Amino acid sequence: MAVANENSVSEIKVWSFCKLPFWNSTSNAATAGGGGGGSSASLPNQLGGGDHSNSHSSIKVASVAKSFLPTRRRLSLDPPNKLYFPYEPGKQVKSAIRIKNISKTYVAFKFQTTAPKSCYMRPPGAILAPDESLIATVFKFVEPPENNEKAAGLKSRVKFKIMSLKVNGPMDYVPELFDELKDQVAVEQILQVVFLEPDRASPALEKLKRQLAEAEAELEVRKKPPEDTGPRILGEGLVIDEWKERRERYLARQQIEGPDSM
Repeated sequence: MAVANENSVSEIKVWSFCKLPFWNSTSNAATAGGGGGGSSASLPNQLGGGDHSNSHSSIKVASVAKSFLPTRRRLSLDPPNKLYFPYEPGKQVKSAIRIKNISKTYVAFKFQTTAPKSCYMRPPGAILAPDESLIATVFKFVEPPENNEKAAGLKSRVKFKIMSLKVNGPMDYVPELFDELKDQVAVEQILQVVFLEPDRASPALEKLKRQLAEAEAELEVRKKPPEDTGPRILGEGLVIDEWKERRERYLARQQIEGPDSM
């Protein structure tokens, strides 16, 4: 019987601890303890001491409860939790993932991998404006399988992690941001590597091909130099061109009218 009472008291403590932030006073928590004897009376001491105010205890418990809530995502990923690679042993293959900023602020993201010697990302990180997106390309060297085992369609032990960080407006991306503000860094997703048979058609393989083509197109756009919207260089500008046109009209009129017309 003593064991049963101890178990019931433990359950009452857990539920009282969870419900306390939503109650106005600790007296209700003590009432919920019911037949728990002195256990409910010791509850305020466990939550911050009987000498502190009820509001202080509620705030403290609320902060603890908040730490267990999932972090609100800043990025949307496509695919959401996997990286698909064509299975070609002994070759370097590519995968792609679209990353979109779904928050209302600028967000920096960064890749990490458990196999940095055989994998790299392009870009390894960037800063996205609200609603901005890009397709990142991930490169991986595929090791030949042991004992000639078929690995296509199987998950690899290699994993990738995408982290995010809220930043104040547009700025140049530097990886050191994540070290300087590590307390504000959130893990967006752990991505599992999955191999696909390159000669067998599948929706995942077709989608990968489309995303890789889009990634190459985006890369070409980023490589183009920005358009020059400033003043034109002397000799190539509108002022010189207009002067040439006026000079040519003057010479043509002079030939028709003759020197006497001046």
